[in-house]
Amino acid sequence: MKVGLVIYGSLQTLTGGYVYDRRLLAYLEARGDTTEVISIERRGHLLQLTDNLSPALRRRLLGRFDVLLEDELAHPSLFALNRHLRKRSRRPIVAIVHLLRSSVPMSQWLHPFAAALEKRYLASVDGAVFTSEANRDAAERLLGRAIPGVVAHPGGDHLAAKISETEVAARARADGPLRVLSVANVLPGKALHLVVEALARLPAGSWRWTVAGSLTIDPGYADRLRRAIARAGIGDRIDLLGAVPNAELPALFAASHLLAVPSNYEALGIVYLEAMAFGLPVLAAAAGGAREIVEHGREGFLVEPGDGAALTRHLLRLAGERELLARMGQAALERSRRHPGWEESCGRVRDFLATLAAQSAALATQSAALEAS
Repeated sequence: MKVGLVIYGSLQTLTGGYVYDRRLLAYLEARGDTTEVISIERRGHLLQLTDNLSPALRRRLLGRFDVLLEDELAHPSLFALNRHLRKRSRRPIVAIVHLLRSSVPMSQWLHPFAAALEKRYLASVDGAVFTSEANRDAAERLLGRAIPGVVAHPGGDHLAAKISETEVAARARADGPLRVLSVANVLPGKALHLVVEALARLPAGSWRWTVAGSLTIDPGYADRLRRAIARAGIGDRIDLLGAVPNAELPALFAASHLLAVPSNYEALGIVYLEAMAFGLPVLAAAAGGAREIVEHGREGFLVEPGDGAALTRHLLRLAGERELLARMGQAALERSRRHPGWEESCGRVRDFLATLAAQSAALATQSAALEAS
């Protein structure tokens, strides 16, 4: 099976969605499939719309693929182009739905435009791979009908965590400040300013915060975060590391007590799974799919968008109740072990793609026979 994957930018980008894409391609190649990445240059949103008229992009997407996979986040460049492709080829087009932009909080005037564009894109594909049940529900509500597809959660086992329940409990009970970790690019949607505000309310010396994520994607928000830290006078307890290679993440997880990424919305949150594999409870987004992997009060706490008061309460409680921290860490570790690994999830995707490719080939054979008769 030859599979093309359409993305924006580089496949090596350090986000959960690109981790998913990389793992899927590696799985396909390990099973003898051929893959090709078609990268579309990142530009402004309006300029991306003009990609639908690009003859060069059209030619690349009409390559000899059995299945064309498209990262749904690239839909501004594809919503109209897909209709042309379907007229020229019977090959199935499948969206990988990591996160619907129309599900993310945005201005009231922009949301109808974003939703209409995304709806038109979803109507142009033959099927979809959803990274969470929440994604599937959101996409089908937007389109107004069921979408042929499969839910394949991201795995949490790619960092090869090795830690026992005993070690998780011992780490939680050890003397010292609560070591809070945030693994997230510093963007408004990750709501890291709420973490600053919450930590500033905790007793001095009771915590330390490490942030691993790009500080350059949104320099304005990064500056806002730095100013908030300076105003609170807590910079001596915070480490802003910037972008961190995946190879260095295991050491950060292993050295921390909990993960705090109280995003406005997460389709699922690979980073939550990564942290739980190291026995870290998570302070996670209540909006989106995180509740599929985190039970509030068991493996962590779900925080409603913008609820800084709740975030403060949860941090204060975990800093002061180390036995609770230990129990939640052990529950997080146990939950991560029950979660499907990448092998299982990618296998589900491959089976779905192979089925679509076989159906497409059968239709092509029937059509050729009818034309010859």
